Formats: sequence, structure tokens, C-alpha cells
Amino acid sequence: MTIIITGLILFFAPHAVSIVNEDWRNGVVERIGPGAWKGIYSLVSLVGFVLICWGYGLARQDPIVLYSSPQWMRHLVMLLMLFVFPLFLAANLPGAIKTKSQHPLLAATKIWAFAHLLVNGTLADVLLFGSFLLWAVLDRISMKNRTQRPIASAPPMRYNDVAATIGGLIIYGVFVVWAHQALIGVPLI
Repeated sequence: MTIIITGLILFFAPHAVSIVNEDWRNGVVERIGPGAWKGIYSLVSLVGFVLICWGYGLARQDPIVLYSSPQWMRHLVMLLMLFVFPLFLAANLPGAIKTKSQHPLLAATKIWAFAHLLVNGTLADVLLFGSFLLWAVLDRISMKNRTQRPIASAPPMRYNDVAATIGGLIIYGVFVVWAHQALIGVPLI
């Protein structure tokens, strides 16, 4: 568990800086420059992500089960996950989906994490998905009190919502049929 916890700390530390102290973050960026900040942010996050994957894989070999879900819950999760990939794509495709959800990437993260908590009840699962859910909720709340930095995205176009929806559903289908088993080792169908 030490490896996954270390990974979660390293991954979320840079992701939580703006939640905890936006002024400090802005001061550091002014001192070292945006490129250096992004480099450090990315490197620490990447090391954290690798440790999360490694630690989660190790934890799955000797799981500590906290709860079990009924079999029918998997159908609810499959339904919830339908929204994740379109929201994920809508974050960079300005349109009605992005406008209505306000922060589609955070919405996608919350749905993804919550859905996985419904059917994954080991200690490693709760640490992993619970951390992502908690971070997404705290980040969304903090965004109400801080100035939003512009994020590069595709230009607003008439068909961005269609592209996000169709592209997201295609990615969802690939995950259901192949990618979830290939990447995570758990077949969905």
C-alpha cells in the first residue's frame, strides 16, 4: 500500500496546489516561469502516476476487501460510464456540453471515480477512486473562489458537441470491448 499511497500523494500534490494556495502557485510561476512550472508539475505528476499504477497492480495481487457489490450494479456503472468519455472530449471542444457542465473534465472524473467505487470494494480501489473523487469535488468547489486560467482548446465550432458525443461513445465502445481488459486486465463483457 505504501507505493500506491506515495503515488497518490505525488500525483495530487501538484494538482492540489491551486486548491490550497493559488497565490503561492502564481508566485512560483512568476519566479521560475510557466515552462519550468509545467515541467516540474508534469514530472512530479508522471512519477506519481507510475507509482499509482505499480502500487495498484501490487495491491490487486493481495486485495483487502472492504465491501462487495451486487452483480446488477455493474449495469449501472456501464450506464454511468457512457457519459465519461463525451465529457472528457467536451473539455477541449467548446460547445453546449462544455457550457452546461462548466467543467466537463472534472464532471467526467467525478462520474468515473464514483462509478468505479460502486463496484470495486478493495482498500486499493477505495484509495484510488476515492482520491480522484475527493480531488475533483474539492477542485470544483475551489474554482468558485479563484480566477480561471485560460486553457488551450479547439476553436468553438458548430459540430463540437456532436464530435465530443460520437468520439466519446466510440472510445467508450473500445474500452468496453477491448481496452479495459488490455490495459487494466479486467474484462467488461
